[in-house]
Amino acid sequence: MKLQFAIDTLTTEKALELAAAAAPHVDILELGTPLIKSEGLSAITALKNAHPDKVIFADLKTMDAGELEADIAFGAGADLVTVLGAADDSTIAGAVKAAKKHGKGIVVDLIGVADKAARAQQVIGLGAEFVEMHAGLDEQAQEGYSLDSLLSDGEASGVAFSVAGGVNVSSIGAVQASGAQIAVAGSAIYSADNVGDAAAQLRAAIA
Repeated sequence: MKLQFAIDTLTTEKALELAAAAAPHVDILELGTPLIKSEGLSAITALKNAHPDKVIFADLKTMDAGELEADIAFGAGADLVTVLGAADDSTIAGAVKAAKKHGKGIVVDLIGVADKAARAQQVIGLGAEFVEMHAGLDEQAQEGYSLDSLLSDGEASGVAFSVAGGVNVSSIGAVQASGAQIAVAGSAIYSADNVGDAAAQLRAAIA
């Protein structure tokens, strides 16, 4: 199972600092949506230039203009770009078209989708690289939130999936056991006193 670091900060400078500390221990570096909205496409290019050996994941959460938005992100250096599962099939198909042109991949983020397992199967049929079983920060903050539903949805989907929704050292084993190809950790790394150590601990917890 691969480890993805979701960098949820608002400046390229801070993102580069966090990425440098975590990079030896992670496979995929993700620019969070607020970072891209704050700094623009230049943040994608900066991260790719700093870490050409890493997969750069641009979390655009595209909802419309799939081909256009994916195309500009790939042009800026992204290897993977997200489109929302709630988007129209034509939007996802357009993004996939751009991905094929660049030799890159589209990830469909299922945040907010009620039947994640069913939608996962549909979007893989449209050409998505994999899907992300995702609960956002607002959902995680709600009382009674659990990662378990994401894991069961991933297992039920029968397709390649990642899991994002508060993954940490204590839960990453369950993520791997669910069959996820990628565990996405954000706050568990960037909120730690020592970012490098936190990333290393997550890596060590993957069997």
